[in-house]
Amino acid sequence: MARIVLRDLVKTFGAYTAVDGINFEVKDGEFLIMVGPSGCGKTTTLNMISGLETPTSGEIVIGNAVVNDLEPGERGLGMVFQDLALFPHMSVFENIAFGLRVKRVPEDEIRRRVVAAAEAVHIKPLLDKLPRQCSGGESQRVALARTIVTNPSVFLMDEPLSSLDAKLRVDMRTELKGLHRRLGATFVYVTHDQAEAMTMADRIVVMNRGRVEQLGTPLEIYGRPASLFVAGFFGTPTMNFIEGTIEAEGAGRLFRSRAIAHPLPASVPAALAGRSVVLGVRAEHVFVEKEGERRGEVRLTEPLGDATLVFFDCGLPTPLVAKAPPNTPLAPGHALAFRFAPEHCHLFDAVAGTRLN
Repeated sequence: MARIVLRDLVKTFGAYTAVDGINFEVKDGEFLIMVGPSGCGKTTTLNMISGLETPTSGEIVIGNAVVNDLEPGERGLGMVFQDLALFPHMSVFENIAFGLRVKRVPEDEIRRRVVAAAEAVHIKPLLDKLPRQCSGGESQRVALARTIVTNPSVFLMDEPLSSLDAKLRVDMRTELKGLHRRLGATFVYVTHDQAEAMTMADRIVVMNRGRVEQLGTPLEIYGRPASLFVAGFFGTPTMNFIEGTIEAEGAGRLFRSRAIAHPLPASVPAALAGRSVVLGVRAEHVFVEKEGERRGEVRLTEPLGDATLVFFDCGLPTPLVAKAPPNTPLAPGHALAFRFAPEHCHLFDAVAGTRLN
């Protein structure tokens, strides 16, 4: 069984708390991704799971055993890091086989397992090459094969794709998802890239300042963010945020800022009336058109091919952004009308930043 459980895990470095009492479980066979900005504690957490860092307090359970006092080599984990650390003087075959040779595995078994691992990541034709003869993506696959060959039940990966170019990162994301499905192992993956988290993970742990902000599926994280931080971290472009208050309007609710007033869905509790809030709405839920009640002026447009981002001023301190059809006739200086999809309006407490609706 390859589940991982973190209980009240804390790591301090002097007066600095890198990880502040986190709790979550990685299910057996799950692809879980820890994501957050630099300094949020995600790599420190991964290093504690691997045994490279010792927790200040709390427990790490792998399978059914507490492993706090076990050395990294005794935990049965496979690790892939941003620094691939391939031996430049060894062939791809020998790089993959290195760990097996250290364990004095018989030669026939080494060859069988190396070839099987190379086939799993599609690099069998490269076995006789040196690392310098391999591209960045091929070298990344060599590092993966070197880990696969040891048959770990858990793979730990710390930003393994960050040094690759954009297209290769997209290709390798597909490869990793396929590899996870074929191996059926537990993957714990660290990244700062929300696109990697959204496209690969079964579940995502969003970390900030050493704590877990939210844990959920990609669609839960994107569609129902638990805090202002999560809402702003996920999504391109960033979610629109508007400060204002909630007012009662008959049987319904109204959001009012200094520049706009907008109806809210009936599901917003009446008890929130009078509350200072931040309204969040994603660009795809902002609709722009030529005529309507709420007016603005186009500041700039960004064609993306499948859509066009329209940035517009409407009397707020910062412009709003809408995701319009690719053939939108709007251009800088044009007047427009806009509205929000009420069912996709997110409300956050103006002070604590926590979700209200």
